[in-house]
Amino acid sequence: MSRVAIVTGGTRGIGAAISKGLKDAGYTVAATYAGNTQAADKFSAETGIKVYKWDVSDPKACEAGIAQVADDLGDIEVLVNNAGITRDGWFHKMDYDQWSAVMKTNLDSMFTMSRPVLDGMRARGAGRIINISSINGQKGQIGQTNYSAAKAGVIGFTKALAQETARKGITVNCICPGYIDTDMVSAVPEKVLEGIIGQIPVGRLGKAEEIAGMVCYLASTAAAFVTGSVMTINGAQYVANG
Repeated sequence: MSRVAIVTGGTRGIGAAISKGLKDAGYTVAATYAGNTQAADKFSAETGIKVYKWDVSDPKACEAGIAQVADDLGDIEVLVNNAGITRDGWFHKMDYDQWSAVMKTNLDSMFTMSRPVLDGMRARGAGRIINISSINGQKGQIGQTNYSAAKAGVIGFTKALAQETARKGITVNCICPGYIDTDMVSAVPEKVLEGIIGQIPVGRLGKAEEIAGMVCYLASTAAAFVTGSVMTINGAQYVANG
């Protein structure tokens, strides 16, 4: 198999840790981003990881971007669908644009990114698709009906596609992170953050590298019999029923 991995939203936060973890594991990584070119260029300069800019909710942009990565780096062995956005708000005050933007980026991207790589993986008889959902896709969260619905959809997508691709040597798995110590979470007011940590039995936020470690395992040959699984990494804040 080739050793090329695409990580969407791969230049910041959890995505950046995943990109670096896969590079350390021996993959040639392409990290995509949507808007912050300055941050992406800095990430690339610091890590040596090639970055690509496109909107994961745009099917034509995804097809073109994935084709460019394949031309530049080789056949895609691993796809990590990590890109996501939030547009939080109470549902009775939420407008359609807030709903639609989250659905397009967080859920439609499962199709727009996975569909273009799937034929090649099927032809080669091998591949890994790893989807990043969320604790809030499992339990729901006030003010995040759009986000929770999209991330729950990621779980359903994972389970269905895993059954379709299993005989072709392609595994499809999902990771549901809890609250992770990224810049976004660290920006939460101190008292609110203390309340969040108080709900986590291990007594701390997760680390982005802990999510990356699971991605690297699921991408490895050691995980060839693991497919259709939902991995919870949340410090026991929410214990799912399978």
